[in-house]
Amino acid sequence: MAVVTPLARPLLASAFVTSGVQTIQHPEMLADLAAPVALAIAERVPGLPRDAAALVRLNGAVHVAAGALLAVGRLPRLSALTLAASLVPTTLAAHAYWKESDPGKRAQSRIGFFKNMSMLGGLLLAAAERPRRRE
Repeated sequence: MAVVTPLARPLLASAFVTSGVQTIQHPEMLADLAAPVALAIAERVPGLPRDAAALVRLNGAVHVAAGALLAVGRLPRLSALTLAASLVPTTLAAHAYWKESDPGKRAQSRIGFFKNMSMLGGLLLAAAERPRRRE
């Protein structure tokens, strides 16, 4: 039984492709926000750049590539897992609502956090899906 329909994959992927393109074009918009999490990851992963803007751009490229693969159904399990893995640090960097003191910003950040958690759930469902047998 299919868990994620062929129509659902492109819908899920579209958010990653569009935000990834925006991030590649304008990494400076997110670099300061992402720096604490991105640089901490770069210190632990050999080969990653030690520049927040470059890391943000790289994450955007991963979102575009894996999102496009998921959208067209190529390597759907790998692309969904790749997006899921990249979504966790992205969410921690951009939507740490528990750190916000301003009630308005806290509410907005909490919405983003739970939106990303919903997307994470969809990605995990897509990753768990097994190819259907042809009869």
